[in-house]
Amino acid sequence: MEVVLDQNDAAEWTYRGEGAVNLVLAYSGSSPAFIGKVLRIQKAARNESEGTKSRTALTEHERLLWKETEELVSSPTREIAGHMFVQHVIGPLLGSDYVDAGTRITVSREFLESVEKNVLCQRPAWRVDAAKVDSQSDSVLLLTDHSTFPRGIHEGEPCLCVEIKSKCGFLPISEFIDEGNSIKRSVSRYRMHQALKLHDGEVSSFSEYDPLDLFSGLKDRIHKSIKDLFFTPQNNFRVFLDGSLIFGALGAAAGSTNFVIQEAFEDALKDVIQGDYGLRSESFLQLIADTIYVSGIMDRLIEVQKLDNLDIEGAIHAYYNIVSEPCTVCRELGEEKVSHSYASLHSISLDESLKIVKNFLIATTAKDCSFMMCFRLRKEGISGSSYSSVYLKSTNQTFDYKVCFIDLDLKPLKKMQEYYEKDKNIVSCYTKKVEAEQEADKTTSLEVYGNVF
Repeated sequence: MEVVLDQNDAAEWTYRGEGAVNLVLAYSGSSPAFIGKVLRIQKAARNESEGTKSRTALTEHERLLWKETEELVSSPTREIAGHMFVQHVIGPLLGSDYVDAGTRITVSREFLESVEKNVLCQRPAWRVDAAKVDSQSDSVLLLTDHSTFPRGIHEGEPCLCVEIKSKCGFLPISEFIDEGNSIKRSVSRYRMHQALKLHDGEVSSFSEYDPLDLFSGLKDRIHKSIKDLFFTPQNNFRVFLDGSLIFGALGAAAGSTNFVIQEAFEDALKDVIQGDYGLRSESFLQLIADTIYVSGIMDRLIEVQKLDNLDIEGAIHAYYNIVSEPCTVCRELGEEKVSHSYASLHSISLDESLKIVKNFLIATTAKDCSFMMCFRLRKEGISGSSYSSVYLKSTNQTFDYKVCFIDLDLKPLKKMQEYYEKDKNIVSCYTKKVEAEQEADKTTSLEVYGNVF
């Protein structure tokens, strides 16, 4: 019999967090069908009326782009197309063992309206202002709660889970990067974006985290990246204990980790991580770093990220080939620069353009996704675990672990121009920051020189 969630069921689903596109709710009731599950519920922009929001799946050009994936192209709604994208496109690329496509279940409008009211006070104010629950949807995505282990012989054993939004882990080498943007070849996108976020007030401090460390494959650099995420988590690092948040922020950027936050986190770890007070946090961060190193999870992710081999500065030209519109980028750049650098991109075949843009959008999903890494102490005398394990030397403990990629959203083709403009803004803001720092250093040096003489 088909499961339908109605108004009376809404109270059993509690706020877990949200991104730009979806709300995530965790189940707190007693139904065996939903224990250990979460819902991903589509949001709708507040400036988008019910009459103007498109309920169709893909545009004509998107159907052309994804023509090789029939399940996606034939989807009746965009939500179902996104589900098919996870199942048939990015899931196989990242590995089916690391991706949970979930199941779509039917919900009533009253359920969605009740959820909207129930979680309103828990959502960050700026998220509330930007979007609401899309009450026009008729289905939501039911997924396993990857912040915990399934119940079984270890029932009662506490689970620790870290959620990491790692961002882009490589430096682009595309020949189509303008010489004025060459800084992109030496500074990670995340580091540059920090300058823009700070300028716009999205974050309160500059993060020391650099994805190049996390993706390096080197133990020391991986460990450094985890410590940097811990001290400036923003929206990139969260920790859950038995499904409840104990570190970081839900749906928003957390501030820098101060002494009070560290103390509370240290105390929360006491039932899972052995060790003296003051050492448990460091041991847990080491556990995360060790597991990332041995699991090879970052290798899987970066392989998909590197499907973007032309950078947005190259892919944007292929986009205009597909939509059969005059290339506004070429118009802005000027004829001389276009003839030297970008003319070749406008002479390639349609199939080549489709491949470039499709790979770019898949890579963008991989750059924006998160992964959840869940840990549970492996008890002595229990053998035959189906999970991989990692040994934490500092505490002499062995942990089962599991990893799952989440937030694998299908990117709209129409966002290509937006990606290009955002890239320009990020590079421009970071370049101005560097120039201002260099000017300040020069002024300081002259003052010191003047004082000496």
